[in-house]
Amino acid sequence: MFLEQLEWERNLAPRTLAAYRRELSSFVAFAGQELGRAGAVEVTPVDIRSYLAHLHSRRLAPRSVQRALAALRTYFRVLTGEGLIAANPAEIVPHPRVERRLPASVTAAAVSDLLDAIPDTPAGRRDRVVLELLYGAGLRVGELVGIDLDDLKLSQRLLRVRGKGRKERVVPFGRKAADAITAYLPLRAEWRRRAGDHGEPLLVNQRGGRLTDRSVRRIVDAAVLRTADLNRLHPHALRHAFATHLLEAGMDLRAIQELLGHASLATTQIYTHLDLAHLMDVYRKAHPKA
Repeated sequence: MFLEQLEWERNLAPRTLAAYRRELSSFVAFAGQELGRAGAVEVTPVDIRSYLAHLHSRRLAPRSVQRALAALRTYFRVLTGEGLIAANPAEIVPHPRVERRLPASVTAAAVSDLLDAIPDTPAGRRDRVVLELLYGAGLRVGELVGIDLDDLKLSQRLLRVRGKGRKERVVPFGRKAADAITAYLPLRAEWRRRAGDHGEPLLVNQRGGRLTDRSVRRIVDAAVLRTADLNRLHPHALRHAFATHLLEAGMDLRAIQELLGHASLATTQIYTHLDLAHLMDVYRKAHPKA
């Protein structure tokens, strides 16, 4: 029930849901076997701390321990909201300190090389749409694979996207992405005729089924192998590049926040890779007292 609620309310990717399942199963086993807890109503903040200490003793990275605590907080928050327990025992447990790492920076030239190296084949035309939308619209992978045909307004160059918490937003995309989609749509129609399922996903494999997160990872990996200046590149790095390059071009940070679908401006800020020299240059040009 908890995982079904998460899937519906937060629109989480299958891999994220699987991670929640693993974290909760691990905690339930520990609480029952090591602490003798018979159910969630018996769990205390001290129990949560004991579990985190147990994870730390297994030499898990601080970020992994932090994810475990986040999963428990979400789980007990749902139980509290349903009135099944009186209070969230994980809420007052502090997060372990982790070193904040900036996401990998990708230059505009590297993105151009990535796109230019895509072969002009049927699969390549589909792959170009994938990469153009990851970078050109700043989409999360889960948002990208969830797009249906009726979410696309090609003439207006707009997409309706369902983000975290199933919050919908409309994002624009550029002319190059529009050209790539136009070239791909006849292939998509041909591939969809081979599928026996319902629905109208925008991005499909050659059997006509909806692309998965893993498929997108393989598409990006294959594109990187064709590009000399890039090593490993996670699909999310293209979303980071989208935000960084827009900010470098002068777009307001709050407008970028809206395009990315972030609830907090602080989240948007860590997606940017502006160095101090660039910030000072913008400041001197924009501030009346500079």
